[in-house]
Amino acid sequence: MRGEQYLTKPGQYALVYGKGKSWRSNLLVMKALPNDLTLSRYGLSVSKRVGKAVTRNKVKRILREILRSESLESGWDIIFIARPLAADASYADMEKSIDTLLSRAQLLRLPEEKIGLGVS
Repeated sequence: MRGEQYLTKPGQYALVYGKGKSWRSNLLVMKALPNDLTLSRYGLSVSKRVGKAVTRNKVKRILREILRSESLESGWDIIFIARPLAADASYADMEKSIDTLLSRAQLLRLPEEKIGLGVS
């Protein structure tokens, strides 16, 4: 089911905001909390400080596209909060920021071929 990978209810967001650990970059803030599920779910938060509706939707589309291609560790609820600088950031800058945050939190799953070879 496609919707299983998203945080959808306000209570889910409140739990991650309240109890989750956070990591920061100049473009994004990431909060993560273990969820005891076999999959990871993520949510996006883009406030009016980032810009008007068109800008906020553009930032959300970019974040969703980048997260679609990421291989995340299972069992986490993750929220990405866009900072105002994200409005003017390029796709590559956003991708680098997400990769950095996920790496620092150790939430990136290593590709299968690298695990077998012992290369990280």
